[in-house]
Amino acid sequence: MSTAPQQLGPVVAPPPVRGLTPLERPPTFSIVIPTYQAADTVSDSIESALAQEHPASEVIVVDDGSTDGLEEALRPFRGKIELISKENGGGASALNAGTAAASGDFVAILDADDAYDPRRIAALAALGRARPDLDLITTDARFLVAGEAVGSFAANTPFAAQSQRTKIFESCFLGGWPAVRRERLLALGGFDESLRTGYDWDCWIRLLLAGARAGLVAEPFYEYRLNPSSLTASRVSSLWDRVELLEKAASNADLRKGEEANLERAIRTHRSRAVIADARSRAEGETPSRPLSRLAFERGIEPRARIAALLAAAAPSLARRFLPESHSAEQRLAKGGR
Repeated sequence: MSTAPQQLGPVVAPPPVRGLTPLERPPTFSIVIPTYQAADTVSDSIESALAQEHPASEVIVVDDGSTDGLEEALRPFRGKIELISKENGGGASALNAGTAAASGDFVAILDADDAYDPRRIAALAALGRARPDLDLITTDARFLVAGEAVGSFAANTPFAAQSQRTKIFESCFLGGWPAVRRERLLALGGFDESLRTGYDWDCWIRLLLAGARAGLVAEPFYEYRLNPSSLTASRVSSLWDRVELLEKAASNADLRKGEEANLERAIRTHRSRAVIADARSRAEGETPSRPLSRLAFERGIEPRARIAALLAAAAPSLARRFLPESHSAEQRLAKGGR
């Protein structure tokens, strides 16, 4: 844990580079809110962005082809936000459109059903000023269900201060809401629009492998609002998407010798989780995303995953009893568990 000015609060980050000099003034921030079918929630998000104690340079709302009356929801904010309207192209496409339009040193992400604490940009600005060697800066996030705090992101997914290049293979410890140095993001080519989900994780992997460094203000200044009824019903497909983005990382030219083994272990772990979740869905009478015979002989999986697929194929009733339910940390918290 590094030291930082008192107003920052606790900071988790790699040690500063030798000879680092803090900036004379803090960097600037563009808040980008990708929005799709979020007319009921986006107002709260925008209000939180506009209520920052340290104002952002601009608040950019990207309408990714919504058809739910978003225009009416945005009417009160005319003249206060920049609106980009585009055809539906997915979350990565919306973030890329917002990044292209942004002018701040950093692009700060805010989902259209979440909110910022009024102190968030001030905390990011203080960290960016104290640590100009960081290209990804974020804060912890508070999980909320029906307005009640049920935990925090960092408590469930600890932020990695060391070995960030390989720790990012194990989990997306940055979450989906950091502020990203815009020049580095543009140089990287932005978010991969071919990925349905996990494009944020993929982007952080590429940035860290390209030499970026990340830091966290360990205060929950992001409000991640969990909706139990809408939390990834497609849990199985999202797990397979994680496998895909990690397999993609294996061909990254910035991957160093010796890091391949860490990546392969992560792929094996995430592939095994996907197989077990698929087997569980079959045991519960759902159609698996892949034939169970194929899952049972999936390459590079743990023995427990192979057994799970075989059990689900041969004895679904037993599989229902013995296979664990597949829940993300967010789903467990939404149900009131830790």
